[in-house]
Amino acid sequence: MTAVDRSRLPAIGPDGAFRFPAIARHRLANGLDVRTVEHRALPVVTLVLLVRDGLGSDPAGREGLAAITADMLDEGTGAASAIDISDRMARIGADYDIDIRDDATVLTLTTLSRFADRGAGLLADLVLRPSLREEDLVRVRTQRINRLAQLKDSPAARGEQAFLGVVYGDHPYGHLAIGRASSLRELTISDVTAFHAAAFQPGRATLVVAGDGTHAELLAVAERAFGAWRAGTALPGIAPEARPAPPSPSTRLGLVHRDQAAQSVLTIGQLAPPRSTPDYAPLIMLNAALGGQFVSRVNLKLREEKGYTYGARTGFDWRRGAGTFTLEASVETRVTRDAVVDALAELEAVRGDRPVSGAELDLARASLTRGYSRNFETAGQVARSVSQLALYDLPDTYFEQFVSTMDAVTEADVARVARQYLDPALMTTVVVGDRAAVAAGLGTLGFGVPTELGLED
Repeated sequence: MTAVDRSRLPAIGPDGAFRFPAIARHRLANGLDVRTVEHRALPVVTLVLLVRDGLGSDPAGREGLAAITADMLDEGTGAASAIDISDRMARIGADYDIDIRDDATVLTLTTLSRFADRGAGLLADLVLRPSLREEDLVRVRTQRINRLAQLKDSPAARGEQAFLGVVYGDHPYGHLAIGRASSLRELTISDVTAFHAAAFQPGRATLVVAGDGTHAELLAVAERAFGAWRAGTALPGIAPEARPAPPSPSTRLGLVHRDQAAQSVLTIGQLAPPRSTPDYAPLIMLNAALGGQFVSRVNLKLREEKGYTYGARTGFDWRRGAGTFTLEASVETRVTRDAVVDALAELEAVRGDRPVSGAELDLARASLTRGYSRNFETAGQVARSVSQLALYDLPDTYFEQFVSTMDAVTEADVARVARQYLDPALMTTVVVGDRAAVAAGLGTLGFGVPTELGLED
């Protein structure tokens, strides 16, 4: 028997080579971009349809239109009802999901490969031939208005809504995907049908088909289901990355009152570069060291050292246009001011006299690269990943090059982007908490009297 020294951790070996499955690109006669990926581990096929209009395409005064349109797609096709659609899904064991993002609407359907044509046909019916009935809109709209009322009881949701409103103002990114109750009440079935006709265009979409089949077989599935999709009049407007920059934040310090709250929810942040920035790699490395993992700086400070919170985190919310950087934490009401001071101090230190060290960088790099291949184990993971390449115009080799790209990031790179993109003097702090308990302390931060942020019904 070989003796094992259990007093020491095993030595960490080199990363194994990672190969992302080959992506074949095709374009149907109607302009639909199709990307196929062979993934033969299981007899499963996943279809991901990426439509390049999301919440950022909501017209002014019609916030929530993109999301409610997407929600209406599975309410029926032709004479079929939502229950009929659900039955058709069940018969082929399909898993269906729809996600509304800032810059896109993403529909995903996974089924057994022997049902690939039926699954693709069902997805095509939802996208190309939805019923969009008035009675369904009334019900879905009521559900969303009720959901907005429920979100009033979620401090985190109220904080996010308030923060977006402050940093983006009237910019298209300045609201939640669900929209606003006032705008939802005004939506009509004509709004929905017009948005659907304009946004769901083959020339503005990418279909990813990944799973158990050859590229030719997967392409044939796409062609049979979506080959009849015809283009109409596209949405007016300009691409998200070409929109005017959001205005300067309207306040440095905002307060959303929550009567007798035992905790305060903090959101501290500022606008950040778009996903296309060449500094993406050092920025996510910076975030991993600063607040992207349990052992990162802000969590160790606010949780482990100070005992203010169960957890604090930072993150970049990437978009095709201007994104955001935020630090978020829920802290005891009595330490609200102190937590803001300590959080801002950590943000100042990482760009000043205490940049990310070599040891912190190694730990951050390991958190991002070790086990990276586990992100691509299933056909669904692969298909969704390829849709991200399409959304952000990334090369097909992006995932294979990710680890080497992270390995090339240096301490100097991280220090530079911290100085360039993080500036506490420009950040907005939004607090959801009890006015009577926290306002006086917040007023001593040097940002003036907290601005009361009233949220719409």
